[in-house]
Amino acid sequence: MSQETFFLDSGQNKGAATERKSRSRLGLVVTGVVGGSLVALYAVTVPFVAPALRKICLPFVPATTAQVENVLGVLRPRSGTLVDIGSGDGRIVIAAAKRGFLASGFELNPWLVGYSRYKAWREGVHRSTSFHISDLWKMDQLELKLANELPSTAKVVACRFPFPTWVPEHTAGEGIDTVWVYDANTFKSHLQHGAATETTAEQKDNQDSHT
Repeated sequence: MSQETFFLDSGQNKGAATERKSRSRLGLVVTGVVGGSLVALYAVTVPFVAPALRKICLPFVPATTAQVENVLGVLRPRSGTLVDIGSGDGRIVIAAAKRGFLASGFELNPWLVGYSRYKAWREGVHRSTSFHISDLWKMDQLELKLANELPSTAKVVACRFPFPTWVPEHTAGEGIDTVWVYDANTFKSHLQHGAATETTAEQKDNQDSHT
């Protein structure tokens, strides 16, 4: 009886052990699936969320249809090269390429750059577009860079965020669809005037220090 009981107990223990092993395996599988999902979710979302964690950031907000039309509207008489800084999913670059521009986009988020390239290929404008992974400068630094490097015939169009010190030539649209148009000849002249003023002030200070 004790032997029978022993075997019965052994059978129950064996069954319990098997059940525990099954549960353990199931737990490992569930943990692996959940862990893998979290890693995948992290990999996908970090490039989108990370810019929002910066001290100064321009989060990705897709351009609306009206905004794209406003940009193309103010550029309608022009042709040539277009550069979109903070190109997002590439919709402005692609729309400009369809209008005959040789268009490039610069975007911090590598996922958006990859998507933009795929979308341009799918829309048949990949030969007249290019997309690059690049960080954005702070707005005042960007003003200085553009003023130093753009030709005087260039136009700068800002969407949603106007430049802090430049005076726009004109605007189009309203609300979140507003675009600001800046003439390079104007802001380059202001930069040169400011540099000349600073030079004159320094020369005067030097003269005063020698008297």
